[in-house]
Amino acid sequence: MAQLARQVGLNECTLKRGFRQVFGTTAFAYLYDYRLEQARQLLQERCLNVSEVAQAVGFGSCSHLSKAFRQKYGVSPKQYQTQRKNSV
Repeated sequence: MAQLARQVGLNECTLKRGFRQVFGTTAFAYLYDYRLEQARQLLQERCLNVSEVAQAVGFGSCSHLSKAFRQKYGVSPKQYQTQRKNSV
């Protein structure tokens, strides 16, 4: 954040406050949600296993992705993938 703030000519606090005003969330929460959405799309559209998806979207482990995915979508990544394959 500090580097980005310098690049756009703001201090870090101003950048964070402006981001929250525009997007209604913190930059880190926005990025986290974006990564989960990318994981959901990869599970839906590609033939990747859960650990490959976790690596592709930047989660340190398969279990970390699974926990976050379940909190957001209500099912595990594997269950989501299975449901999508069965509905096609």
